[in-house]
Amino acid sequence: MPDGPCLRDHGGTAVVGPGTQTHDLDGRYVIPGLWDNHVHFGQWVTRQQRLDLSATASAADVLDIVRSAAGGRAEMLVGFGFRDALWPDSPTLAALDSVSGSTPVVLISGDLHCLWVNSAALGILGLPGARDGGNDDGGNDDGGNDDGGVGADGSGLLREGACFEALEKLQDPTQLSHAAYARAAEAAARRGVVGIVDFENTDNVSQWPERVRHGMDSLRVEVSVWPDRLDAAIRSGVKTGDVLDSRGLVTMGPLKVIVDGSLNTRTAWCWDPYPGLPAAHPHSCGVESVPLAELQGLMAAAHSAGLGAAIHAIGDRANTAVLDAFEALGMPGVIEHAQLVSEQDFARFKALGLAASVQPEHAMDDRDVADAFWAGRTGRAFALASLHRAGAELRLGSDAPVAPLDPWFAIASAVGRSRDGRAPWHPEQCIPAAAALTASTRGRSAVRVGDVADVVVVEKDPLTVPADQLRTMPVSATLLGGRFTWSDL
Repeated sequence: MPDGPCLRDHGGTAVVGPGTQTHDLDGRYVIPGLWDNHVHFGQWVTRQQRLDLSATASAADVLDIVRSAAGGRAEMLVGFGFRDALWPDSPTLAALDSVSGSTPVVLISGDLHCLWVNSAALGILGLPGARDGGNDDGGNDDGGNDDGGVGADGSGLLREGACFEALEKLQDPTQLSHAAYARAAEAAARRGVVGIVDFENTDNVSQWPERVRHGMDSLRVEVSVWPDRLDAAIRSGVKTGDVLDSRGLVTMGPLKVIVDGSLNTRTAWCWDPYPGLPAAHPHSCGVESVPLAELQGLMAAAHSAGLGAAIHAIGDRANTAVLDAFEALGMPGVIEHAQLVSEQDFARFKALGLAASVQPEHAMDDRDVADAFWAGRTGRAFALASLHRAGAELRLGSDAPVAPLDPWFAIASAVGRSRDGRAPWHPEQCIPAAAALTASTRGRSAVRVGDVADVVVVEKDPLTVPADQLRTMPVSATLLGGRFTWSDL
């Protein structure tokens, strides 16, 4: 192991520095360091500064919160966390305008695939307005707009491409202080996190080394590149696995491409239509964000330049298309989310050498939405056990800020498929604790002599405690390369 504290033995009795300090672990357990394999770190940092909409259950609830918060303020009001799929009422541009006045308002959905904006914000963001004529059926059953999602139905909703375009204009990660990033990283270390894969749509290749240079050294970071920055990355000669900073904490990761939408926004690309939408609806089965030929071109360019690929696919039709793309190119990679998978496609993950990067906490957030919009198909939704039995490599993550950056939430949901005292949802898709832990530690099933000293000290045995106790696992210490990033010993 490198210089710094290292394990005396596998029994978890002590952590020993190079002749400097000894810590009695008093029966605690030592496990490999935890990774969150899918985060949007800048958005996770900024979430703390935004209006919290996570507890809202209707458009009326959101409007009440905005009415109280706007108060004639001149600066933009940004909220985060609404999930409108099961609302009894529909969002409208007119209603949001009526409670916000001249205050620009941008409300970000909990899945990051949809915005609800008012007229003042549309003007600032330089996006088209929305003509009036919202739904009057008391339900919110729109699966996407045929105009690219700029709210032509009078809803004030921007979906998918229009949403991502607005988010890029709305948030500039370079405007966040290095201290804010450091605080978020230190909070992750308190939960045993030693590394993240950052899928923020920004210039990660230059920004993360700069953060490390300013002292943000609590995490290892694997960074990604999105299609609009792929050519620049190729010209720079950077390849997946290259170290990007002097401390060895930041490495180059994959190309990230989003090929469909999300379940909550009803834009995940599926073989079957969403209930309640007419067959002639332009997005009755969700959205194909990137045509297969274009996707293969992007992946081929990345592969020839030494860059891996991590492809977002949520609906079963999207997963089939992405599997086809990987097969056609003969390249390994990762499918991000893999939320709804056709039965015949589970075995293809192992056959093609692909990892499934999944977020088990999403199953707890979305179980009721899935029951409503993927009725009859939920046995293969968030199907971790099916993937595990098929031999797929699992990687657990949060998709923060969609779910909290806390691997214990993901592990608990993977093992127990339950939260908030509810009965387990499709318990046949639970996976063993050992599999969940390995999927959260980059494949490390135990701490062994010779490993890099990225380790975590916990107070309970994660392989034997009940699933509901995993969510609140007490973490006593986290070490990164033999250096304490958090300790309560």
